[in-house]
Amino acid sequence: MDRKVYLDHNATTPLHPEVKKVMSEAMEIFGNPSSMHGFGRQARRLIDESRRSIASFIGGKPEDMVFMGSGSEANNTVFNLLSCSAKKCEAPHIGRRQVVTSLIEHPCVLEAAGCLQERGVEVAYAPVDGDGKIDIPEYEKLVSERTALVSVMMANNETGTIQDIKKIAAIAHRYGVLFHTDAVQAAGKIPVDVMDLGVDYLSMSAHKIYGPKGIGALYVSPGVPFCPFIRGGHQERGRRAGTENTMGIVGFGKAVEMRSKEMAGEAGRLLLLKSRLRAGIEKNIKDIKFNGHPSDVLPGTLNVSFDGAEGEAILLYLDLEGIAVSTGSACASGSLDPSHVLIASGMDAERAHGSIRISLGRDNTEAEIDYTVGKLTAVIDKVRKISTTGHRS
Repeated sequence: MDRKVYLDHNATTPLHPEVKKVMSEAMEIFGNPSSMHGFGRQARRLIDESRRSIASFIGGKPEDMVFMGSGSEANNTVFNLLSCSAKKCEAPHIGRRQVVTSLIEHPCVLEAAGCLQERGVEVAYAPVDGDGKIDIPEYEKLVSERTALVSVMMANNETGTIQDIKKIAAIAHRYGVLFHTDAVQAAGKIPVDVMDLGVDYLSMSAHKIYGPKGIGALYVSPGVPFCPFIRGGHQERGRRAGTENTMGIVGFGKAVEMRSKEMAGEAGRLLLLKSRLRAGIEKNIKDIKFNGHPSDVLPGTLNVSFDGAEGEAILLYLDLEGIAVSTGSACASGSLDPSHVLIASGMDAERAHGSIRISLGRDNTEAEIDYTVGKLTAVIDKVRKISTTGHRS
């Protein structure tokens, strides 16, 4: 088996060639960005350039961006607002002891919320409809003057469903509530403007947009409360201690620069590829269900359930054919539980277990889509026969 088809871009992406190039050059810039000598100033200039690029890409200002080790760290940093009891970190909303999030968030948000719950903070979970969209009337019932923070993801990592963050944030602000969105899957795939959205905090990650792993960023709106998750030095204006990852930040900045040039054109191309993939699946495979919103969805994400087939078996058989897909969030890999996102959307556990996520990227071709449809058709037939007879043919 020589053919390799990568269809798991929501999990991670390969480095863009231009990102590889600038990171290779940045390897020679070894100075500590906090040092005042020439070596340090050289590194600092590169970091400042990337910070400006990333801030501009989402409509913010350079001083609003805090570099983090990942999108998960950025999300946890926001939730740290309610877990820190240090006097100097007390915020105007400190008397509020409720967090509102949704049932379909990334595991790092759900785990952070669960940790707060164990510490006595009330956590309310907004439900979603059958397409994975936040039930706005039900969400609004949860938010009040008791709420300190609302955190709702912009685009779901499993189904690709996009939320109306502008409306959801406005409802939170009506009650004086801080609002955070996890935009790790959205930023770089669809337009994101923090000013238009009206968010207080927004999380990003480089490796979802053809940048390096191990580097993310948190947008912090001017004047809103902030509590450092990692303490120590004065890096990032005292908001995130630890010597900056110069090479990773440079790669992040270049990835964003390339996204600004390629994102719009790529989105149209991915929509065509996804339509081709969907049509091929519909034509060749019976008893299926496409999950997520039909139109408010990331251009390259397709989540589909196959009745009578188990998702992990589908994944493994496709892998034998050189095709990489996912059964859901890569961060939940190894879990025997069905997708919490699909369950929250009203799907029964058996059907949820038979779901896979296909996420397309900049290098995928029509030939790869056709190859995948052919192999997937054969794999589903094989898995369903095994499921029915209990024997491999």
